[in-house]
Amino acid sequence: MDAVTQHNNQQAQRKAAMSVLAHAEAGEIAARLHALALPAHQDLRAPENGLVMLRGRVGGDGAPFNLGEATVSRAAVRLASGEVGFGYTLGRDGEKARLIALCDALVQSSDFGAAVEWDIIAPLREQLMVRRKQVAAQTAATKVDFYTMVRGEG
Repeated sequence: MDAVTQHNNQQAQRKAAMSVLAHAEAGEIAARLHALALPAHQDLRAPENGLVMLRGRVGGDGAPFNLGEATVSRAAVRLASGEVGFGYTLGRDGEKARLIALCDALVQSSDFGAAVEWDIIAPLREQLMVRRKQVAAQTAATKVDFYTMVRGEG
């Protein structure tokens, strides 16, 4: 496998992991991380809160406009072996951003990448899918099909 393909695979794996971690609860991530023997690491950027501007488009393809601002938290962590992870999350949860950054660094590590995928990301992905199916089932239960209603003839 050439270097470009390997880099693209790693980027895709990181993107998928960040998607799962961003939707998980901080307590769930922390509990699963504490089950691993974590390597030495340091905070490159302590968790901090800030704002981002949300942009919208009318109809999805119209002219962009500023919709409003959202609060975000971010952090950066470096493992002793040199891998650097970044974590961002909506809201003011600095600890969750730090946990996400730590997971991002671990995913890049050759020693911990597979363990993080199996012990943290995969179970959290499964929980997320179960929650989404429950919400979809609850939503479907309230669906009204107006096309099957019979009109009265008067």
